[in-house]
Amino acid sequence: MIYTKAMVERIHASGRRIVLAVSGGGSGVIADLLRVPGGSRSLVAAIVPYSPDALIDFLGHEPEQACSAETAVAMARRALARAARGSGPGGRPVGVGVTASLVTDRPKRGEHRGHIAATDGARVDVVSLVLDKGSRDRAAEEDLMARATLLTLASICGVDTPGVESLLAPGDRLTAATSMPADDPIARLLASAVDRVTVLPDGQLSTNAALPRGVLAGAFNPLHSGHLELARVASAMLAAPVAFELSAVNADKPALAAVELRRRLEQFEGRGTVELTRAPTFRDKARVLAGVTFVVGVDTAGRLLEPRYYEDGMVAALEEIGRLGGRFLVAGRADAHGRFVTLADLDVPASVAHLFEQIPESRFRLDVSSTALRAITDAPKRR
Repeated sequence: MIYTKAMVERIHASGRRIVLAVSGGGSGVIADLLRVPGGSRSLVAAIVPYSPDALIDFLGHEPEQACSAETAVAMARRALARAARGSGPGGRPVGVGVTASLVTDRPKRGEHRGHIAATDGARVDVVSLVLDKGSRDRAAEEDLMARATLLTLASICGVDTPGVESLLAPGDRLTAATSMPADDPIARLLASAVDRVTVLPDGQLSTNAALPRGVLAGAFNPLHSGHLELARVASAMLAAPVAFELSAVNADKPALAAVELRRRLEQFEGRGTVELTRAPTFRDKARVLAGVTFVVGVDTAGRLLEPRYYEDGMVAALEEIGRLGGRFLVAGRADAHGRFVTLADLDVPASVAHLFEQIPESRFRLDVSSTALRAITDAPKRR
């Protein structure tokens, strides 16, 4: 079989940016990639979360079973998000997750098996192997998993290769599947099959969670201390937890791709719940999140009052939001001249003024913005 320098060279030349996460077996694929010159063009990172604690830390939650196809897919998706961060605009990230249970130095009652998942955000390839128990030593099983991983990676990178079945002996078993993951709630949201996905702080996803009392809507590019503190203050004012709301569709900007959406969601791990929607305007958000109080900055409140966002009139839209139980908590913000702008500086029509409430400056003022933070972050890249 089938390890060829030419195949790895084609992976390096594919334009993909790859993160590998390997647990339990198959880590030799990392050496396979790096022994051929050009690895820095394709490999962003290789992670080996080998112990149970390390795997939990990598995934952000404890998997039901460490060695399973589901865990391999979760690892691949987490690896994809990391690859996206390391790829830059226009990058072509790929995430690979491998989990295996192979020969050890003690008797093993279960099957010797491994699961490989690879995803580019549009599809997920899953390969599951059950190895003929007793026919190979540990080194041979490791080698087989590494080679199977390399072939699976090559396939997702668009490189023509033999199938993984070409590696197997008569007593081995293989299951392989490719999906456009309809079982993924985020993919279902982007396909308009569901209206919202709730992402819990531990990374779990739900399409039928109870609505929060309040949400802080934003692009979160990046999430920063002002967002977190504003959510805390609003939570105290509402006497209920405040979630964050991130829309894949924006009224002023291009829609977010799945990879970018997952990258932004990663920021909230352990920090807060996110309501993920496809609602570009607050009228759309109120329809999806009926009865919710929206926590916004005064600049966002100003845009809410701009007629250009409404085909049938700004007041009619705000009145509909009110009928749906929506209202707004508005945080002030310093303008470019250092003046603290509040709700009182906006021209709010009297008929909808009851929908807006100012958060007192004494309770919240933190002059930090995502735009300024991006400028600082991007400055070294421009040098």
